[in-house]
Amino acid sequence: MSSRDAQLLAREQGVDLVEIAANANPPVVKIIDWGKYQYQKMKEEAKNRKKAREKQSELKTMKVGLKISDNDLNIKLRKIKQFLADGDRVRIIIVFRGREMAHKELGQAMVDRITTLLSTDTEIVVEGKPQFAGRNLSINIRRK
Repeated sequence: MSSRDAQLLAREQGVDLVEIAANANPPVVKIIDWGKYQYQKMKEEAKNRKKAREKQSELKTMKVGLKISDNDLNIKLRKIKQFLADGDRVRIIIVFRGREMAHKELGQAMVDRITTLLSTDTEIVVEGKPQFAGRNLSINIRRK
């Protein structure tokens, strides 16, 4: 169709004539409502941004005491593995109560125990060193 005919047809329909491929021979144009096209494009970009935000990993927190029993620890480890499988990062907090603060090496031993138990099933990466914050020893882990 000639460019003049396309312009007349677009005017009759009350829409716009938009150039799609300028380098083609002959150039390709499309008869569309430009405002509606821009609105749909904006909505699609917003939807894509929302999906991208949902895919970002969350930071989950799991608190563990020094005197935790083996069965309770296994339950917490199972939950941590689920978080890691979902792609989330996990912050493990070792909570010190009362006179346990005098034995900080037990907290480090608990961190080592947890990381070795987790690394048997899944490959994990420890982000940074264990950090003390008040009465808590925390460590961040994620899946490789």
